[in-house]
Amino acid sequence: MRETGYIEALEEATALAEALRPALHRLHRQLKRETGDIGISPLQALLLVGIIWQPGIGVAELARLEKLRGPTISGHIKAMEREGLVARAAPDPHDRRRNGLIATDKGRALIKRIKQRRTDWLASELARLSPEARAAIRAAVGPLGDIGQ
Repeated sequence: MRETGYIEALEEATALAEALRPALHRLHRQLKRETGDIGISPLQALLLVGIIWQPGIGVAELARLEKLRGPTISGHIKAMEREGLVARAAPDPHDRRRNGLIATDKGRALIKRIKQRRTDWLASELARLSPEARAAIRAAVGPLGDIGQ
């Protein structure tokens, strides 16, 4: 009896996942496009957010965090340094070979602009929906946030 309930729940969840995945994919793609002409790639924006969240993080740590290769990250970090978005922190007093990364004021302002553009776009799209549709989305935010945790 118990196994039947689990199988039905799994079948329902699979159908829901199939319906939800394309909608989330479209939203994700559109939100990434909102970074478009700001002058930073989506990967660089991702790296910059990681640096903002963890000031002083090293390139190797950032690569592990984002599951990317160190050389890939290094090239992007150098470009972001040239643009004045990130800087090297003072050397670690315990390991003078290690310099962490910090976001500059320019880098933090750029991320703030990107977040605002994305929020503005999403808000305008949500405003087009019916009050009932917005209420349904509001009710789904909590459970969606629980997925993958």
